[in-house]
Order: sequence, then C-alpha cells, then structure tokens
Amino acid sequence: MLELVMKRLISAIPTLFLVTLMVFSLQKLLPGDPITAMAGEERDPAVIAQLREQYHLNDPIPSQYFHWVGNALRGDFGNSLRTQEPVLQLIASKLPVTLELSLLAMIVALIIGITMGVLAAVHKGTWIDNGTNFLALSGISIPHFWLGVLLIMLFSVKLHWLPASGYVPFSEDPLQNLKTMLLPAAVLGTGLSATLMRHTRAAMIAVLKADYIRTARAKGLLPKKVIMKHALRNALVPVITLTTLLFGELLGGAVLSEQVFTIPGFGKMIVDSVFNRDYAVVQGVVMVVAVGFLLMNLLADVLYVLVNPRMRRA
Repeated sequence: MLELVMKRLISAIPTLFLVTLMVFSLQKLLPGDPITAMAGEERDPAVIAQLREQYHLNDPIPSQYFHWVGNALRGDFGNSLRTQEPVLQLIASKLPVTLELSLLAMIVALIIGITMGVLAAVHKGTWIDNGTNFLALSGISIPHFWLGVLLIMLFSVKLHWLPASGYVPFSEDPLQNLKTMLLPAAVLGTGLSATLMRHTRAAMIAVLKADYIRTARAKGLLPKKVIMKHALRNALVPVITLTTLLFGELLGGAVLSEQVFTIPGFGKMIVDSVFNRDYAVVQGVVMVVAVGFLLMNLLADVLYVLVNPRMRRA
C-alpha cells in the first residue's frame, strides 16, 4: 500500500507543475490592472510604481513565475491585494466551511444515490426502476438555486424548522451549525445523488450478469448476501471514482448554494477574488483546489485496493 501511495505522489508532481503554469499564465490574461484599482481614485504614479515593485510586477514574466512558485513551495502564497491578509490565512478560514458542507452533501448523496441505484438494478424494468430513474432525472434537471429557494420556503418560512440562511461555526454551537448546514447540504446532495444513482445502477446491472453471481446464487446463498457482499462490492469501483471527483468539484463548485444560503465558504471567495482581480488569492485558491483533486484521486486508488484487493497488482 505504501508503495502505491508513493508512486501516485511521484506521478502527481508533473501534474502540479502544469497546474502552476496554467494558473500563472491564465491570470495574466484577466482584464484590468489590480494595482491601479488598489491605488484608489487618486492613482498617484509614485504609489503605483511602489506597489508594482512590491509585488514584483516589473520583473520579467519568467522571474515572476519562479518567484511565485518558490514562495508557494514554502507555503507562502503572498498577501491579498485587497485586504493585505496572507492568502494562506484566508484559505484556512474559508476552506473548513466548504469542507464541512461538501462532506455533508456527499453523505446525503451516497445514502440516497447508492440505495436507489441498487434498488433500481435489482428491480430492473419494474416500477421501482422507473420511479428511481424519474427521480434521478429530476435531481439532475432541477437547478440548485431554485431547489434551495423551494427548501427555504418550505422548511424555513412555512414550517420554521431550519434557519433560512447564515452560518454558525461548529466550535460555537454544534447543533445550530448542523441546522444551518442541512438545507445547503440537501440541495447539493440531491443533485449529486442523481448522478451516483445512475452510475450505481449501471455498474450493478453489469455485475449482476457476471458468472460468479450466478454461481453464488446456485450455491443457495441468500439474495441479500449475494447483492451486498458479492455484487455491490465489485460495483463500487466506478462509483468510488465518481465520488472522489464529485467531492473535488464541491470544493470549488458550491458557489450557488453558498450564495443562496449566505455561507462564507471557499466557493464564494473564489468568485469574489476573480471579480476583484485579486491575483494572489486566485492563484492560491486554484492551487489548493488542484491539490485537493490530486488527493481525492489518491484516496480513490487506496479505496480500490481496500474494496478489491486484486487491484493491488494493477
């Protein structure tokens, strides 16, 4: 297992190098000059020159790139051009919020998606299969922001069960924190569960046709044991891949839900930094998301081996 992890980490180095090149190059294409915006309305040439010198913007582009990469390797992503706070500090304050939201949303998605996918595959061609497919298509088709508004109207305005918006840190009040996270997690999890359901159903149908499943049934094993122990375990391999990719997307893609429910998370910070042309924050955020994707892929490789030890030789 350790050898597998080391191989994957070494293979991730070229990917990270390409990501740094793309992040640095693309942010140079963004319109506008953040230094001019920082200088304010007066735009004193001396102030602008000082700021450009401070942020090494007068250096050749290759020198700017290597300066940024060298600092990033030491954990220094620079300071925000807007707030002058360290980028790493900003990320550390926002990332846990989105991580919690993503984890809760993924739990909702896995419970609903895998359960519905297994039921649809086992009862293929019946009303259960048709019903779960209808729900899956509905979950994919309904926009997150619209579903969020509907849930707010029902559970907050009509029933008064959950708060409509806001965020309370877990350290301050765990129960209130969970209440504020349930609605946005349900919104994100519902859409993801539809995708997981479709993939689980397809994988289960393929596995249930395999020879070893027919052999297990011929030996007189209980249907529940055949499905849960033999079929589902092998069908989970493509589902694991999809789950890790979806979780990586949630880290940077929960923008709409965070906006609707006023959650100060990672996604909102990404959008604000792009609109404000806060290049240091954009670079730091994208790098953290890229590392998150690589870690999710590494986790998927480890889970493959745990679910199916025969893949250790692959």
